[in-house]
Amino acid sequence: MSVFPQIWRPHGGVHPAQHKDAAELESVTMPIPEKIVVSMSQHIGAPCTPTVKVGDTVDVGQIIGDSDSPISAPIHSSISGTVTGTKELLLPGGRKANALVITSDGERRPHASMQPPKVETFEEFIAAVRNSGIVGLGGAGFPMHVKLNPKNREAIDTLVINAAECEPYITADYRECLENSWDIISGIRTIMGFLGASRAIIGVESNKPAAIAVLSRMAETIKNPKQTISVKALRTRYPQGAEKVLIAECTGRIVPAGGLPADVGVIVMNVTSVAKLRRYLKTGTPLIRKRITVAGSAIEKPMNLRTWIGTPIEDVLKFVGVKKPIRKLLYGGPMMGLALMNSELPILKQNNAIIALADEDVQEIPASTCIRCGRCVDACPMTLLPTSITKAYMANDIDSLRRLSTMTCMECGCCTFSCPAHRPILQTIRMAKDVLRSAK
Repeated sequence: MSVFPQIWRPHGGVHPAQHKDAAELESVTMPIPEKIVVSMSQHIGAPCTPTVKVGDTVDVGQIIGDSDSPISAPIHSSISGTVTGTKELLLPGGRKANALVITSDGERRPHASMQPPKVETFEEFIAAVRNSGIVGLGGAGFPMHVKLNPKNREAIDTLVINAAECEPYITADYRECLENSWDIISGIRTIMGFLGASRAIIGVESNKPAAIAVLSRMAETIKNPKQTISVKALRTRYPQGAEKVLIAECTGRIVPAGGLPADVGVIVMNVTSVAKLRRYLKTGTPLIRKRITVAGSAIEKPMNLRTWIGTPIEDVLKFVGVKKPIRKLLYGGPMMGLALMNSELPILKQNNAIIALADEDVQEIPASTCIRCGRCVDACPMTLLPTSITKAYMANDIDSLRRLSTMTCMECGCCTFSCPAHRPILQTIRMAKDVLRSAK
């Protein structure tokens, strides 16, 4: 295993309580739901248009939504049954999306397209990746086939695999490392081969020694002088898994403001996305199932749960059990997750957790006046000035928002977490970014 010295330490970051209660719990497969609600918007980019209509019969793995947009990904049915309706979903953040309602026939009938794809050329590889429907499974939801086909593909020499999983509560990627380590290593080798990358670095936080050990052992079995796969133990510090922070920690390369990882010869992949791609190339089964962590103080039995995409969250909560009234329900973790109005929304491709918090874990402290302590500045991993950005937003000062590099904010929430005045700094910066988008 190659050793990568610590050549750069990121600015900022925080140390929230870990709450990794489900870390050592093996994944459990949820029963097939009676119905699924499949959103046509489950990725960054253009939403899909339904390819089936009410009354149609669908099979497992059948494409039920697609788009001609270059930044999109097809959506497949996770069950076999009948399309019994359509509905409009109000997703967190106020975005609306169309959805198909499919009622199960209980047969689990596979679609004829579920065959291992023929992949010999780079073009066939990218086509297969798109057909798999895989997007970034760590939360971002960026279509994988777009990420793996950068304009400067010949300049890519490094693949960075994100297994940091720095968000509190979430342990889905950790379980992937323990339960499907060979799929991860095999998937890395496949991607490196088609990209022509010479090295891959798997970044894992140091509080996951079991994952570091098993991935290191697997990586050492690779005897290919043209491919070096290494595991790097990272400091346990949020947001260690943020793309630009991870690249700097693993390679020492700094992605410029407004730039992409490919600009410094790097592509970053989520560890579960890589493993899922390997399984698709082997079996032809597209992205129809997702492991999520279901945890929080309101949950009776925290689990790493294999769910069918489109499963209503209320079905998930019934399966794991709820022991206390839920005060706050989140898609994702408490730092970057999004609060839900109710449990009627479905599991999406990019969901990695459902966190249900009881009263004792939800503090609603009124915001007070900024005391100019500078803690938000110290905590910001992107070296921004959160207080100045919020001040410019309140004054509707577009020029200052641009000068302060507001769009560089990755919305990690470190500023709000560290604020002793309990000010909604991140929420204000999000609104400032919307203002800048509108100004363009």
